[in-house]
Amino acid sequence: MSIKVLLVEDHTMIRMGTALVLEKANGIELIAEAEDGEQGIEIAKEVCPDVILMDIGLPVIDGIEATKQIKESSLHSKILIFTSRESDDDVFAALAAGADGYIMKGATPEQLTNAITAINEGTAWLDPAIARLVLSNVQRQTKTVSVPAEIKTGKNSFGLTERELEVLGLIVEGLSNPEIAEKLVITRATAKAHVHSILQKLYVDDRTQAAVTAMREGLV
Repeated sequence: MSIKVLLVEDHTMIRMGTALVLEKANGIELIAEAEDGEQGIEIAKEVCPDVILMDIGLPVIDGIEATKQIKESSLHSKILIFTSRESDDDVFAALAAGADGYIMKGATPEQLTNAITAINEGTAWLDPAIARLVLSNVQRQTKTVSVPAEIKTGKNSFGLTERELEVLGLIVEGLSNPEIAEKLVITRATAKAHVHSILQKLYVDDRTQAAVTAMREGLV
């Protein structure tokens, strides 16, 4: 069954180009398009897409507010922020609003379709460039504050093991459980168990929130 996608983008040429990419992708069906945040919310309620590809800089209602309103509704759509903005403030605001992933408009067609597939399956997706940007910002902030080493790592305060910190770093990079298992040469069941333990220790519900907490707390 194809992943049903709603594209919310105000720039006509970008919307047309992205629509073309989605229409050519296997396993993905573009079912609707919207030109602003308000329209995006209304159409989302009408068509109930599996994934919403959401720009941030939208007219009427911006993408972050639109994401928040959709997530607060009865819809179960996953939302992938699709933008050219690289501000870590935008990243945190979008994820805090409930976005399930964040990808740059400069991504390749393969990266875009992989991101859509990943979040549809419940795997958080953070564009590597965004993850590096936010992590760099967190590290700069950490260096300006005198904090005991054990607190600076965040390890002792959350009780994460060395292996869990390693897995958490891979979650931030956007790797799925199978990819984590392959990277660390462990079984998929073990990778899944580590991820489950990490979510519990960080007091979060999903991988996206775990990634945000990891970057905010300087855990990776």
